[in-house]
Amino acid sequence: MPHFHIDYSANLEDVIDISAFCEAVRKEAAGIEAFPLAGIRVRATRVDHYAIADGNPEHGFVDISVRLREGREDEIKHEAISRIFEAAKTFLAPAMETRSIALSAEMRDINAVFSPKHSTIRDHLKDSE
Repeated sequence: MPHFHIDYSANLEDVIDISAFCEAVRKEAAGIEAFPLAGIRVRATRVDHYAIADGNPEHGFVDISVRLREGREDEIKHEAISRIFEAAKTFLAPAMETRSIALSAEMRDINAVFSPKHSTIRDHLKDSE
């Protein structure tokens, strides 16, 4: 873990390279010691139906949800979500200069008892963690 799920309004696809945004989030996450490299997953989902603020169809949003296996101290989680959020702000800054975009992020713990995992990714990583 962690898993990053990015929801974004469909009207932003013409101004944001979503694949590059996912990579920017992944790259920042990979540099955070509390996040095991093999557990990082970043995915984005386009949201076609939404209503924002005053209803102006030009408004857009990007919402980052981070699910993280429980057990990390709050200070560590705060630093991690702050770094992810700053990386997202930096990436989105050019689009936010010309577009009305709401950016948000949330990190929450996953109870390990109710979240079984199995992966062979570590067996196939090119570089060791």
